[in-house]
Amino acid sequence: MKFENTIDAVGQWLGRSAGGVGKRATRPSAAWFVLGALVFWAGHAQAQGDPAAGKTVFANQCASCHTTEAGKNGFGPSLAAVFGRKAGTLAGFSYSPAMAQAGLTWDEKTLDVFLTSSTKEVPGTSMPVALPNPVDRANVIAYLETLGRASTVEASAPATHAALLTQGPTQDELLHAAQDKQNWLYASKDYTGQRYVDLRQITPKNAGQLRAACIYRSNNAGATQSNLLVYKGVMYLTIDKAIVAIDAATCRERWTYNWDVKGAVLSPANRGVALKDGRVVRGTADGYLIALDMAKGTLLWSQKIADAKSSQYLSMPPLIFEDLVIYGPAGADWGAKNWIGAFKLATGEQVWRFNLIPDAGEPGAETWENPEAREHGGGSLWTPLSLDAAKGVLYVPVGNPSPDFYPDVRPGLDLYTNSAVALDVRTGKLLWYRKFLPSDANDRDLSQVSPLFSATVKGKPRNLLTISGKDGMLRLLDRDSHDVLYELPITTRTNFNAEPTVAGVHGCPGLLGGMEWNGPAYSPATKTLYVASVDWCGMFTKSDKPPQFTENAHYYGGAVTPDPREQARGWLQAIDATTGTMRWRQQWPTPLVAGITVTSGGMLFTGDLNNDFLAIDASNGKTLYHFNTGGTIGGGVISYQLAGKQYVATTSGVVSGFFGGSGTSAVIVFALP
Repeated sequence: MKFENTIDAVGQWLGRSAGGVGKRATRPSAAWFVLGALVFWAGHAQAQGDPAAGKTVFANQCASCHTTEAGKNGFGPSLAAVFGRKAGTLAGFSYSPAMAQAGLTWDEKTLDVFLTSSTKEVPGTSMPVALPNPVDRANVIAYLETLGRASTVEASAPATHAALLTQGPTQDELLHAAQDKQNWLYASKDYTGQRYVDLRQITPKNAGQLRAACIYRSNNAGATQSNLLVYKGVMYLTIDKAIVAIDAATCRERWTYNWDVKGAVLSPANRGVALKDGRVVRGTADGYLIALDMAKGTLLWSQKIADAKSSQYLSMPPLIFEDLVIYGPAGADWGAKNWIGAFKLATGEQVWRFNLIPDAGEPGAETWENPEAREHGGGSLWTPLSLDAAKGVLYVPVGNPSPDFYPDVRPGLDLYTNSAVALDVRTGKLLWYRKFLPSDANDRDLSQVSPLFSATVKGKPRNLLTISGKDGMLRLLDRDSHDVLYELPITTRTNFNAEPTVAGVHGCPGLLGGMEWNGPAYSPATKTLYVASVDWCGMFTKSDKPPQFTENAHYYGGAVTPDPREQARGWLQAIDATTGTMRWRQQWPTPLVAGITVTSGGMLFTGDLNNDFLAIDASNGKTLYHFNTGGTIGGGVISYQLAGKQYVATTSGVVSGFFGGSGTSAVIVFALP
């Protein structure tokens, strides 16, 4: 196809679309942005192309829709100073999600690839363009390069601290998030992580009438594990490198911010943001902690706190308390030496750090009998923390030691891996810890330290902590005495203590068994814990010689061959929180890794890997409503109220390389008619 014909086709399509057909109103902007990007790319090739020839093509085919005047848009965005511009960022022009989330900066190379096949470079773009003739591409790029370059200076000054403070959420709102019906302010609802909301508009009697109220669908087909947050009618989530804000009742996009990756990425999975004082905060896969203005989606600050060179990446949802952002890296499977720290909300400057793998001379270092093993000892953070805000105690779930499958090279207790660690939230001082899984040769992370709640257990009022993980065991711990009050298997556990051998040994849970990144829900109304888990076993093998650490590679001393995927199952269960007695239990046809929300209306909301959003009677486990979202569900599932109406929202999309899945990253919001 010749370039002139391609642009002519675009112009004809836009002409039809813009001629009063309101339902197509969002497509022309997306299409013309694609065309603009096309033309912009051409400008970069001035050295090889002919600007005069490119200008003629532009005048004949493009000028009716694109201007070359700064600040003046046509049907498409202005192409003035398009070189150096980030895709989807021109002020005053509305872009499609595909372009808004493209994460591209237009230069000669990017444009050349884009113009060759726009749909390949930006999947989901609403106007496919292919310009196979390199001469045509070079000429158009050469002309656009004469139109100037985008400024590298921020378009607007950063918001002042005082202005951001007025946006909220305030510390008082975060402290009362458990009682908040309108907002969902932390990954697991509130600091205690109960995942419970006092809403009763949707009940077992009417849940069958639920309908999808709106859908937000991106064009990214990466891991979708984000927790959803809602504040004052706006929903915030992460999609790959982006933070997205949408209307929580209509799913209309408010803004999208794309992080420009600056370093190597070991794993792209991300599990959400945190909100406070007008800021939305997340960690990036290349090791940066970043904060944006909640209202505008503009970057306020970024701080590099981890690096792939140290075998680290950032995936957990942050916790914000007072003026501190609490965060730590993952990467144990790559041989990281991890920690948890606090950073100033206003600037990202570090306030304190606690080493989860102690340095020489620190308490716990002696539990690594081979001192060299500490340098790549693991201890990932990848799941939500919990906080007793009244006492200022932060609870941290520390993951597995490394290397996996070959514990011989790291003899000892290996603190603080697979431990529940309690820290002073303001100083990072160690208060106490409880170690589980002393050796852990099988990658069975401790992943959850929530929910926190208080109840009478064994005749005594107690402050309680729920602990669980990939070992498939649910534990109830007294937060004051640190005693374990009961332990309960939540998935199949067979040959559990058998360590990997060279010949191989079969065991359950496998690499992906037990409880993953979303923890239990707790109903204070019924004193019931609702627990979802994975039942998936595997064959564990050990290398015939000790592993050697290699940068940017898995630090494994063996492997796991999972049982056939069709044999993988899940469990959904309701447990009396005070006694550990099973109230009801159902085996599920797929692993269950999505978030769970329980309500005072007697409902349980979650989703599965069969693409189904699920509304379940919390009293007996009966499914009352299910909806095929078009993608697997492994992220947040929440409920909230706006203008007197109860909504339920779920993520949807590919879950991970391990769990697989399908669909682009999406949010589906449900309500009663």
